[in-house]
Amino acid sequence: MAPEASSNGTSVLCNNFKMVELNQLENGQERLENACTKDGSLDRHGKPALKGRTGGWRCGMLLLVNQGLITLAFAGVEVNLVLFSKSVLRHSNAEAAHTFSTWMGTVYLFSLMGAFLSDSYLGRYITCVIFQVVYIIGLIVLSMSANLFLIRPHGCGKIGEVCEPHKPLESAIFYMSIYLIALGNGASEPALATFGADQFDEEDQKEKRSKASFYSYFYVALNLGSLVAETILVYIENMGYWVVAFWTCTISAVVGYVFLLSGTLRYRHFKPSGNPISRFSQVIVASMRKLSQNLPSNEEELYEVHGKEGETNGMRRILHTQGFKFLDRAAIIMPEDMKLIRNEARTPNPWHLCTVTQVEEVKCVLRLLPVWLCTIFSSVVFIQMLSLFVEQGAAMNRTVSNFHIPPASMTVFDIVSTSVFIMLYDKIIVPLYIKLTKREPKIPSPLQRIGIGLTIAVLAMIIAGIVEQQRLRYTTNFVRKEISSLSILWQTPQYVLVGVSEAFVYVAQMEFFASQTPDGLKSLGIGLSMSSSAMGSYVASTILTIVMKITSKNGKPGWVPPNLNDGHLDRFFFVSAALAALNFLLYVVCAKRYKSISLEKRDGASEKEVTN
Repeated sequence: MAPEASSNGTSVLCNNFKMVELNQLENGQERLENACTKDGSLDRHGKPALKGRTGGWRCGMLLLVNQGLITLAFAGVEVNLVLFSKSVLRHSNAEAAHTFSTWMGTVYLFSLMGAFLSDSYLGRYITCVIFQVVYIIGLIVLSMSANLFLIRPHGCGKIGEVCEPHKPLESAIFYMSIYLIALGNGASEPALATFGADQFDEEDQKEKRSKASFYSYFYVALNLGSLVAETILVYIENMGYWVVAFWTCTISAVVGYVFLLSGTLRYRHFKPSGNPISRFSQVIVASMRKLSQNLPSNEEELYEVHGKEGETNGMRRILHTQGFKFLDRAAIIMPEDMKLIRNEARTPNPWHLCTVTQVEEVKCVLRLLPVWLCTIFSSVVFIQMLSLFVEQGAAMNRTVSNFHIPPASMTVFDIVSTSVFIMLYDKIIVPLYIKLTKREPKIPSPLQRIGIGLTIAVLAMIIAGIVEQQRLRYTTNFVRKEISSLSILWQTPQYVLVGVSEAFVYVAQMEFFASQTPDGLKSLGIGLSMSSSAMGSYVASTILTIVMKITSKNGKPGWVPPNLNDGHLDRFFFVSAALAALNFLLYVVCAKRYKSISLEKRDGASEKEVTN
């Protein structure tokens, strides 16, 4: 269970708690193992966590394996959902893409809900435990429904072989199962990412570097799980063995859950910080009450609780920053507040007076929103890769040396390029960059890496449009066949570019949002990062709906018709590239205006997060 003991002043308590035992130790290694973490983390009993007995890469690896297996199960459903919708549920291309985009958007919206619950009430570990059970239940229902009534007649569901129509109740059970999967995976993922980073003490320089690396390895684990799903499981599904694939996904999720539970005795925890919505609301209400008040010329006159009593559940104070000055009125000390402050037995009403740290929490979130909005369109490109790229590949020549390549398996190039790029980034790419530019050894910041990724995403959509033009040129026109003679391998560059774009954007995005949110809102920061993918899914679905409505007037088939040879998917890709380019320009403006969070170190000094 997550710890329930208070962690205020954990470092001091830890030193007192272990002082007698440490004085009796003679072996240096034992002394190191019994030293306590300095970041306020707790063990499962709610006591200060011991470095040598909790956390570190031993726990981090269990969580990475859990993420890999959970993602393998999720990707086994995700990557061929478009084909399942078309072959089993008898949907058109546009309907299948719409179903997929809506479902993926819901997955990432659930990530915000899970992040909120983990930071506020449940804690990160309990959030993972609960929602991964929901996830497994969804997979079991999907596997059983596919086995009992979705795959009829037996062996249907291959490319070009549709199943029988289904009753409304049967379709409802299918949708219930996939949205249980969406809830279980979406709600647990941000908590899992933050919980993994919690296993490393950021006050220890060695562990701090490991903590920064964890986000990269977390995304690599995600990609490796997807790699297995998008090679082996996709091939099984394309052969029509949906039931086998879905039960494989279920077993993978169960094994991953066992790995999660196996580290229960060694995990490090942070206590939930309470409802951030109420804290944010208090700042808004308190500032509105004092609209007529003038801000003091000296920011030191604003209300703040100093010292260890100013920490809540081990969270550091946030230093005052300029901007959004209307919110600073919430920290103006009124005469009636001064009486309560002097009377140490009572604390001021938070709906009347808020601390500077509480005000700065709201400012942090408000500053993140413009950057968050600009990262949405990179997710549009990713969603199109999982839907329209697959439909494009299905209309190409998929035979290579008598082997039929499943269209969804082309995402392997995306996964491999993403994973390889992440693993080589620090070891080869950054040193080469420094050598070529002859600059001081300063790696690109998270904001700069996001910008690079957004640029590459534009190029990926342009390449996809050019490939589609070539596909149409090599289309077999007789008997209205849907297959082009152009090899599906021509899609490789666009998948590789999307993969490199992901490596830049998503890892930097997780790192950026985790570093720029207050201590008690780390999961919410990761959830906010992931929710941009949700909005990207809905934006992708909306753009597709609008384009089809405009281009299918007067009896025309539209740009994305059931038979792609009758449409102009290339134009849709070029429009997407133009919108992505406009989004990049807006992002540059927002990134240049961004102001970083300033946190007080646990020894009392200030520490400014450098991100620009």
